[in-house]
Amino acid sequence: MRRRKRSNDDREDITLSSLRGGRFPMASLIQTLAVAEYLSFQRAALALGTSQSSVSARIRALEEDLGIMLFYRNTRGVRLTEAGRRFVDQLNDAMGILDRAIKTAGMQARGEDGELRIGVHALTAGCFLDRLLQRFHTEHPGVRLNVTESTARDAQFMVREGRLDIAFMACTHEIADLNSRVIWRDRLMVGLSVKHPLAASQEVEWRGIAEETFLIRSGGTGPQIHDLIVLRSAGKWPVPTILRHDVGHEALMSLIAVGQGISIFVQDMTGATTANVVFLQICDEPETIPFSAVWSPANRDPALIKLLALANDLR
Repeated sequence: MRRRKRSNDDREDITLSSLRGGRFPMASLIQTLAVAEYLSFQRAALALGTSQSSVSARIRALEEDLGIMLFYRNTRGVRLTEAGRRFVDQLNDAMGILDRAIKTAGMQARGEDGELRIGVHALTAGCFLDRLLQRFHTEHPGVRLNVTESTARDAQFMVREGRLDIAFMACTHEIADLNSRVIWRDRLMVGLSVKHPLAASQEVEWRGIAEETFLIRSGGTGPQIHDLIVLRSAGKWPVPTILRHDVGHEALMSLIAVGQGISIFVQDMTGATTANVVFLQICDEPETIPFSAVWSPANRDPALIKLLALANDLR
């Protein structure tokens, strides 16, 4: 037994939630929107490439299932009922949401939308990571980049726990449950005040700075720089004084500029203008320092794969 049609005088709001109880072919909804646009079954059928009888039959079936009349019909054409107008307005909104959802899903599948959570050891203007992230943003503006600065140890935990998609950190890393790849290498430099006695030198040796006070950060590459200083001193001279400060890169530079001590940097991090600090190459440093990308093998986010590919290209 068919449901009685509601009177248009009821002026009842027809929301999309009323569709939840039934299954309505998408074709019926699309044809309803077309008839509402053209106010003609014939022109709607031509626009959709189907027959007028098919459009008319589908919409009549939809009206019967909904229990309302969507269109007034007469010899001059059709026009929306009040209930039909409200239904079509909400249907247009719903189709817009569905269209955006489909486009967003497609963009995410292609790595063109979404978010990448990136761990870095430090980020300064002009450095490799800065260039990489700027280039990625230019090529994939729909992907939001959420950058977190941390130590290598903390970054590994966050990648493992799924709180970071990828982390860039100094040195090579052999981690059983994570992927790791060396992305670039860089030279070590010593940073010191322009008033330091060695500031006018072209380069320095480790032995020449062994009695200096070294300043390192608590975060970022601080722990690794600490280990490097200790390693270079082992069996050669007493370990220098190493002071740890819970500050960022710029604050550390300020401490060096006023003569509180010296520190170790990679050449890539010395490009930004820093007043009253000079950088000298350590001529007896045996090797360049590798920087690695670390990520979970379970993470197959297309945006992550594109970032790794771009990192390989830029190096």
